[in-house]
Amino acid sequence: MKRMLLSLLGAVVLVLPGHASEPIDDDDAAAIRTVIERQLDAFQRDDGNEAFGYASPAIQQQFGSVEVFMHMVRTAYPAVYRAAQADFQMPRTIGDEVIQEVVVTGQDGVSYLAVYTMEQQPDRSWRINGCSLFGVPDVTI
Repeated sequence: MKRMLLSLLGAVVLVLPGHASEPIDDDDAAAIRTVIERQLDAFQRDDGNEAFGYASPAIQQQFGSVEVFMHMVRTAYPAVYRAAQADFQMPRTIGDEVIQEVVVTGQDGVSYLAVYTMEQQPDRSWRINGCSLFGVPDVTI
């Protein structure tokens, strides 16, 4: 059911004017997934230094310290901070941005669509440049 809903959400994004979607090559897709998985794992272990290290330079500058970053994640993104499950979709470009959609389910069983904006660094590695959470309706048939 979640996959059907995500397909519908993805279709909505794809039909927005001026928002053509392009797939990401397999190597970059794997690298993007790894970065997000490692950050989620670091959150589980309360390893703020590692989690903060996966943020883009702009995000690191915005928050200024590991402590401020971790406080923000704990309070504003509890489903990401303590994800019980993460289901990855295929990353893609929309306009000039690379996004990775992940359905995260928190410890409370509530699911959200986490839309990660990714940024490729000069050394070709990937970093997280933002995350937006959207409620996923509980659809039962």
